[in-house]
Order: sequence, then structure tokens, then C-alpha cells
Amino acid sequence: MEKKIRCQWCEKDHLYRNYHDNEWGKPVYNDETLFEFLTLESFQAGLSWYTILVKREGFREAFDNFNYHKIAKYSEQKVEELLNDSRIVKNRLKIFATINNAQKFIEVQKDFGSFSNYIWAFTGGQPIDNHPKELKDIPATTAISDKISKDLKKRGFKFLGSTTIYAFMQAVGMVNDHIANCFTRERG
Repeated sequence: MEKKIRCQWCEKDHLYRNYHDNEWGKPVYNDETLFEFLTLESFQAGLSWYTILVKREGFREAFDNFNYHKIAKYSEQKVEELLNDSRIVKNRLKIFATINNAQKFIEVQKDFGSFSNYIWAFTGGQPIDNHPKELKDIPATTAISDKISKDLKKRGFKFLGSTTIYAFMQAVGMVNDHIANCFTRERG
């Protein structure tokens, strides 16, 4: 059996390969999934994506399956529960940012019909295919991630700088940064 060629960053283990093969870079237009990735990427700030991926199911359980309507109403007691939950990254500022971002997410939905309509407008509703040859060809930020980050900040979102937003864009398929010889490019 021929070995699949993948982006080198995902060869750590099965969890990483599965995420790469089945999620990373696939366009997501569903608001619930977009909020999940926005939250996970904000928690990743200063950490590795692998750290977050390993705790993903714990995050789902702790944050009510990323139900932003519930999260927007979290109490101080819920924050304290989260700060004692070993299944997630326990960071008070990021937890408060998640609650805030859930509230702002709902506001964006009201203004644009959906968060998907809002976020995908930055790329004209279509993924940007960068065709990187190697990992070193993939940027940490772009002019578009700068623009989105500034706009989100203006709307009151937290922990979503340009680097975090670019990682979000990669995760939800707004950009395709699979390297040139990655097998995922063959499946279209």
C-alpha cells in the first residue's frame, strides 16, 4: 500500500493525521462549527494546536458543545467551574473572552444574517488557494487576516489577533494551505 503524502506538520500521530485529512482546510459555512473553531483558535493563542486538539472533546463538554447562546449567558459560577476543569486550558482571560465572543457572535449574526455571511465576505465567499510548495511558504498572517482581526476587534471580539485569525481561516477552509504534493489536493 502506497503511503499518503501529507503536510508534514500533521505526522505526529493518528489524531493529527485524522484532523488534517478530514477537517483542516475544508470549507465550513455552518455557524456552530465556525464558532467552535473561533473558540478553539482563541484558546490556542500562545500554545500549540496539538495541545488544543487533544483537549477538543473536553472543550466540547465543558462549553456546552459550543452552544454560543448558552455561553453568552455564562455566570461567574460557570467561569469558576471552567477554571477547575482539567479537560480544558484553564485561562481566566480566555474563558471571559469566549463568553464575550459568544455575545459578539450573536450580534454579528443579527447584523449579517449569519456569522458565515460575515466571515466569508472577506474572501468573496470562496476559499483562497495559496498553492504552497513547502511549509515554509505558508504565512502566519496575511492582509486579509489583518483586516478580519481589526474588524472583529472593532466589533468587540477578544483574543483574535491576525495570527489566530489566519489559523482560523486555515482550519475552516477560507484558505487552502495544503502543500503542493499533499494527497488532499487530489480529491478536490
